[in-house]
Amino acid sequence: MASTEGRQASHEIDQRLEDLGRRAYNDEFYLRYYVGHKGDYGHEFMEFELTPSGKLRYANNSNYRHDSMIRKEVCVNPGVVEEIKRIILTSEITTVDDRDWEEPPDARQELEIKIGNEHIAFTCGEILSLVDIQKSPDPAGMKVFHYLVQDLRCLIFTLINLHFKVKPIPT
Repeated sequence: MASTEGRQASHEIDQRLEDLGRRAYNDEFYLRYYVGHKGDYGHEFMEFELTPSGKLRYANNSNYRHDSMIRKEVCVNPGVVEEIKRIILTSEITTVDDRDWEEPPDARQELEIKIGNEHIAFTCGEILSLVDIQKSPDPAGMKVFHYLVQDLRCLIFTLINLHFKVKPIPT
């Protein structure tokens, strides 16, 4: 019985992703992520934004040791934009509700996604460890958020680093 219910739930998720994906690939897309705080060194943050045209903007402001703000902008091809859409859709972030999440005291994260007809925005405190997720009022939703953010950050950092690599990889 449980396996039948599991297969039915899996089929429903697949169908929802397919329907949402079909709309998302034909409609608008926008992604923005921000993490930052105001502390001893002023307003320190990292932010990236991806538009449907493939424009990827990245900013990192750390005043530690008087560092200056880093700003990078690249254009990625449609295949990269489609892969990011796929990552977002398969993460099931569109089913998460941040209503019970605590307002961040100082450090905060923001994730804004417009995909298809859905426009979602999340705000929460900085997640420093999985213990922070487990102690939250909505551990399941926070876990989905955390892992999606980690995947997106890793991909964006890789794209930025590959594009701006000063020395090519020796062959």
